[in-house]
Amino acid sequence: MYDDEEKVKVNMVRLFGVVSAGVCAVLFLVALVMFGWPTYRVWQQNKEGEAELARAEQNRQIAIQEARAKRESAKELAEAEVIRAEGIAKANEIIGNSLTNNEAYIHYLWIEALRESKSDVIYIPTEAGIPITESQRFHQIQQRKQ
Repeated sequence: MYDDEEKVKVNMVRLFGVVSAGVCAVLFLVALVMFGWPTYRVWQQNKEGEAELARAEQNRQIAIQEARAKRESAKELAEAEVIRAEGIAKANEIIGNSLTNNEAYIHYLWIEALRESKSDVIYIPTEAGIPITESQRFHQIQQRKQ
């Protein structure tokens, strides 16, 4: 019987050791969580801040690139407009030179314009190209409408 009692005591001591080790492990984990959780939260917030900063920097770079593209586009459009204006000026110069001292062609263009006109009233220019106006007729039409 003594052996059985001794075995029970040894088993009790072992059980106490295991329970003590378990309690110590649980206490260690609780202490680790108590002290480690705030540190983890600080670390996590730091990483979130770094990620947000990286996103903001990337968005800023995108905005800068878009602004540069708009500036380059505006420069190209302005250059195209200058080239177009130069073409128009040259065309105007050519047309002006061809019409200088060429009254027959100008009269021809005027007659063609009259032919295409749908107007009931045609003004015929007098000396110096000034048309005779029919202001009295227009005044009568205005009075009839009223």
